[in-house]
Order: sequence, then C-alpha cells, then structure tokens
Amino acid sequence: EVISFSEADYEGVRLPHDDPVVVTLLVELFTMKRILIDNGSSADILYKHAFDQLRIPADQLKPVKTPLVGFAGETIHHLGSINLSVVAGTAPCQMQVEMT
Repeated sequence: EVISFSEADYEGVRLPHDDPVVVTLLVELFTMKRILIDNGSSADILYKHAFDQLRIPADQLKPVKTPLVGFAGETIHHLGSINLSVVAGTAPCQMQVEMT
C-alpha cells in the first residue's frame, strides 16, 4: 500500500525540512501516540513505561544477550524482546503486522 501526502499535509511546514515523522498506532489494542519513525534505526524500541501501560506480564519478554548502543555511544542493556500486534491506518485502508 502506498503512503502519500497531499498539499494539505504540508500546512504549517517550512520547506525544505528534515523533521522526524511521528505517528499514532494501535499496539495490542491500545492507542500509542507519539511514535517516532526513524528510518536510520535498526531497532524497534519500546520504553519500559509504555510496556508497563500495555499490562503485558514481564515474563513474556524473551531474553536477548546483545546490548544496544545509545545515541551518545553508551551501552544499554534491555529487558528483552517481545512480539506485538501493531495496526496502522483506519478501515478500509488498514494494515496489521506483528513486530518484535
């Protein structure tokens, strides 16, 4: 499915720009706002506070031994990984995927 933007989407945007894209998605039946899309990232990160609000038991996290390297070069040890159902768009133009 093609994602496109119309002239109306540029209202209030100063061109040229390199602003990040921020979206709202349905994650495990919860509306999650302010999701940053970073096409340069190789990781999908869910902060612990957001994970806690999903009310998923922590024992469903799968252990992962590879640490992440933060934006400032620091090593970050994460709690694990989990597969979550994510819905983007609204019917009839909607897509559901499972993300890790």
